[in-house]
Amino acid sequence: MQNKLKDLAKHLRPSDLRGVAQLATQATKGVATMAEGVHQSVWGTMGISGAKNATTKAPQTGGLTGLIYKSVRGITGLVGKGLEASLVKLEPLFELADAAAPESYERSAVVAALNGVLGDTLAATQNPLATPMALRSQGRLLADAPVQNASGKIVVLIHGLCMNDLQWAVPNDGTVFDHGALLSEALGYTPVYVRYNTGLHTSQNGHAFSNQLDALVNSWPVPIEEITVLCHSMGGLVTRSAVFSGQRSGAVWLKHLKNIVFLGTPHHGAPLERAGNWIDILLGSTPYSRPFAKLGQIRSSGITDLRYGHVVDADWEGQDRFRRKPDSRTPVPLPAGVACYTVAATTAAKRGSMADRLLGDGLVPLASGLGQHEEPARSLVFPKANQLIVYRTNHMQLLGSQEVGQQLITWLTKTRQGA
Repeated sequence: MQNKLKDLAKHLRPSDLRGVAQLATQATKGVATMAEGVHQSVWGTMGISGAKNATTKAPQTGGLTGLIYKSVRGITGLVGKGLEASLVKLEPLFELADAAAPESYERSAVVAALNGVLGDTLAATQNPLATPMALRSQGRLLADAPVQNASGKIVVLIHGLCMNDLQWAVPNDGTVFDHGALLSEALGYTPVYVRYNTGLHTSQNGHAFSNQLDALVNSWPVPIEEITVLCHSMGGLVTRSAVFSGQRSGAVWLKHLKNIVFLGTPHHGAPLERAGNWIDILLGSTPYSRPFAKLGQIRSSGITDLRYGHVVDADWEGQDRFRRKPDSRTPVPLPAGVACYTVAATTAAKRGSMADRLLGDGLVPLASGLGQHEEPARSLVFPKANQLIVYRTNHMQLLGSQEVGQQLITWLTKTRQGA
């Protein structure tokens, strides 16, 4: 046990303790509220009336029982605030001892997953585990150190849901494969990696990404020839949102944007989130299960945006994101004057049945990855030569695919030659 604790300590940062303490406090209060809701639902069948929480609208018990639940939440809140205040005072001491420690890959992966699921809550409560958007190069923040040997050709790589920039490097037969490193070696691009909170609304990240790219252009040490964005999964929606945002704000970086390559992007949504929405409805269908519907609604704004593939603020502002409704997105076409390419994967074999191939990569259906939609206004028009379907490949394997890497080189070489 002691060895396990020491191993865990190697991955923690001082502020992580405060972040976990905040989450534990919120979870305890949430469980108490859920238990009270079930309690009152049972009493309601006996004709015993209760009340509604003015903030959450959840059912509350009355009398002595209500006072007990209220006390549990109150005491939990006081303990949580006291613990947080103590940890804030201790953090500077820990940080001095931990200043030289490199970031752990394991910690980065856990924090990225946590941000994907709860990132909007983490940001709203100012939890130190919330990930701010930042650009990175050669393993360091661009804001902390200038790029070494920068070229005028930049490839910006933006990851998907519950992921981080380190996961572009995929172990492969004893080596590490990275699309950014491949393009650097083959075509002279300087790779820049994005790390961001994937639990925020896609359009919120789109605004932030556009601002980050403007700052990148203003601080780049050599004249910029072109910017190419390589995006995986949700990163593609964030990129389309950034273009939309930048066009309205007059962003400088758009003048340098030449290519966007989408890898497994759910342009028209992902079935798993639509299934999650059905679970919300089923749990809310009876008084006994209704309090548990909150469990299904733990998922972040970023996840619910994947239901149909939201990319603009108007798709979610002023709406209940858990209410089931038809696709009412604002159609956002691919940007004019930019070469756009898409790679979609399917776990089926090339000669397998049509039904198997259409299922896609396990997360994104083939049609969604190719931008195809039954409504012409929503379809994204990729020329046939700008499409690639990769067979026997799942969503995550796109990051380590040699076939995809070679296709990237072919496409970007043609763009540079003006083809």
